[in-house]
This record gives sequence, C-alpha cells and structure tokens, in this order.
Amino acid sequence: MTDDLLTRAHALDAADPLSGYRDRFITPPATELLSYLDGNSLGRPLEATARLIDEFIREQWGGRLIRGWDEGWLEWPLTLGDRLGAVALGAAAGQTVVADSTTVLIYKLARAAVDARPGRRKVVLDTDNFPTDRYVLEGIASERGLELVWIETDPSRGVEPSQVAAVVDDETALVLFSHVAYRSGWVADVVEINRIVHAAGALAMWDLCHSAGSVPIALDEWGVDLAVGCTYKYLNGGPGAPAFAYLRRGLQGELRQPIQGWMGHRASFEMGHGYEPAPGIRALLSGTPPILAMVPLHANLDMLAEAGIEAVRAKSLLLTDYVLELADAWLVPHGVEVISPRDVTRRGGHVTLRRAGFRELLEPLWDSGVIPDYRRPDGLRIGPAPLSTSFAEIHQGLAVLRDLVEKQR
Repeated sequence: MTDDLLTRAHALDAADPLSGYRDRFITPPATELLSYLDGNSLGRPLEATARLIDEFIREQWGGRLIRGWDEGWLEWPLTLGDRLGAVALGAAAGQTVVADSTTVLIYKLARAAVDARPGRRKVVLDTDNFPTDRYVLEGIASERGLELVWIETDPSRGVEPSQVAAVVDDETALVLFSHVAYRSGWVADVVEINRIVHAAGALAMWDLCHSAGSVPIALDEWGVDLAVGCTYKYLNGGPGAPAFAYLRRGLQGELRQPIQGWMGHRASFEMGHGYEPAPGIRALLSGTPPILAMVPLHANLDMLAEAGIEAVRAKSLLLTDYVLELADAWLVPHGVEVISPRDVTRRGGHVTLRRAGFRELLEPLWDSGVIPDYRRPDGLRIGPAPLSTSFAEIHQGLAVLRDLVEKQR
C-alpha cells in the first residue's frame, strides 16, 4: 500500500501543471526541511522576493530616499489593493487597501460598521472563529454598549446559514464570520449568509485570512460589505506582512473608520486643523504605510496572476484529497480523526487531524524536518500551499507522522 501511495504521489507530481512554480521558492535542503505542511500559517519566500527587497533597499530606498514617497510609495496601499482585488478577491478597483495588521483592520471596519447602524445593539459572531476576531468584537461591544450574540459552531465544521437565520433580526448591526474556518477548513456559504443578513438590514463582514490566495473569492459578486485578510499565508508576504481591507463602494462615505490619522486625511500634507476623511478607500488609512513590508506582495501577486487562482484551487483540492487518502490509510486506523470536510465544495486549503497526544509529537516531527501546524487542544493542521508543495512532500511528511503515531501507541 505504501509503495502504491508513493507511486500515486509521483504520478500526481508528473501531471501537475503548476509543478514548475516550486522552483521559484527559497527552500532549505532536505536534510534541514523534509516536508513543509504549514503553508496555511506562513508561506515560503520567493526567490523573486529576495531580489525585489535587495533592489528596493539599494535602489529605491538607498537611491531615491525620501523622493520615493512622491515617486509611487504613497499610492502603494491603493495600487497593491487594486491588484490584490483583481488577482485574488474578485473586487473591482477602488475597494481594497493594503495597510496595518489584520487585527487593526478588523477593528477599523467593525467599529465603523456598528456606528453606521445606530439603534441596532447586536453583533453576531461564532464561538470557533479565530481569537482575534472574537477579541476585537468583545472590545467593541464593551466600548459601544453592544450585545454579542454567539453562534455555537461545531469545530469540525463552521457556521451554517440556518444558524445565522435563527439569530439575526432587526436589532443586528453586524455579523462577522470567516470564509474558511481556521480550525476545520470549512468553507462558509457566503452568498446565502449575506442574503440573510441583508434581509435584516445588517452588514456582513468576512475574514479571508485562510482563503485569500488559495480559494477563489468573488467579493463584488457575492455582495460582501466588508472584508479583511492577511497576506503572509498563501500570499507569501512574510512574517508580519500587512493585511488588507475591502469596503464595498456603496458604503464608502457612509462608514467612518475610528483611527483618524494623517494618511487618511483628504489632504495629508496640508497638516491642517481638524480631520476630514479622504474620499473613497483611502479613508481607511491611518498612519504611514509599511512600504518595506509591502515589497514581497509585488512578487507573489505577479506569480498568482500568472498561475491563476482557479488553477491554484484545483491543485489545492488534489493536494488535500491526497492528504485525506494518506490519513485514511495510515492514521485513521490508529485513532486519528479527520475533522475537516470531505466535500470539496466545503473544504478550504487545509486538513485538520485530531488525536489526543498530538502535542507530544511536535518536537520529534520538527526534529525530523516535518513542519505541520498545531492547534489546541489536539489538532494538527496539514496545510499544503499549492504553488510550493509537491505530492511527494506530503507523502514524506505524513509517513513520518504515521511512524510516530505508531510508536506513540
């Protein structure tokens, strides 16, 4: 069986139309890294990124110095936002901006949203959403005297339209859910949930951190009001890379974000008295943009545009199908449970395996050069990145996990 599964991995790699993209990434030798299965947490760097950063430091920063602001840097949050919207988000120009961290942007948009629905005192969220989303909304509720309405979600699934319909009413100001659940990889029914929320007169906000760059997104078509996502996972922006925010054009001017800084002013360099927000998506900016941290996005968006998000998604599903095949053959017989959807229409870009005692296997896995992602209390997330992960790499990593599970038992 093992030989058959390895033969299958080699056949899938041979037939993979995206296999050539693996050579574009900086990858340690196999003696140091056997299998990287955490692309859903931090993407690998591109060789092109290293060249761009060196060029930026030496030629743009070092050569142009402060003149760089007038020669393009000031517009990067918007121009990169537009490019990201076109390549990965299904968003027309003028609705996406790159700035700040995910947490800060969630705060900006969520605060603006509840303030734009005065008299509505409820915010709906789910118990298994990523902690930042929950913590930020808890803080906003405390600030604004709002009631949090919690949907109890199954950690092996995600929020369902019927659950949303059961709690959303004419007192709801905002709902916030994840497009792809960080724990299980469950893909939410964004269109139907938006329909339910809008029928109640509320605003719908989505966290795209685990889908941007991996799962096709159509924010305009789906009728999304607000969205936030990070760029260091499938978009390979690097540790702490800036996040992005989407604000539907029809809401611009109506929503006013709460962190009023000079870059979001209608005339940043007038240095005048009183805050007047800039028109359009620029109003979401606050302080000086993190220009150096934006450099890697240029390289990855070029690559993603070339590969195509639909092709990336097709390979992602093949990769996670293969993870499930290996898990069923090697791990499930030893008490490991798959808690991610098997239905491809509901499965994002990673597969979560659950078993008591997985925490004890992290150190030996890392010592063996195998890097998955661990989520308390007992979950291992297997997150292959379609443009940098091969099927043989998955086979190698899960073979090590299998041997450790067998030894642990």
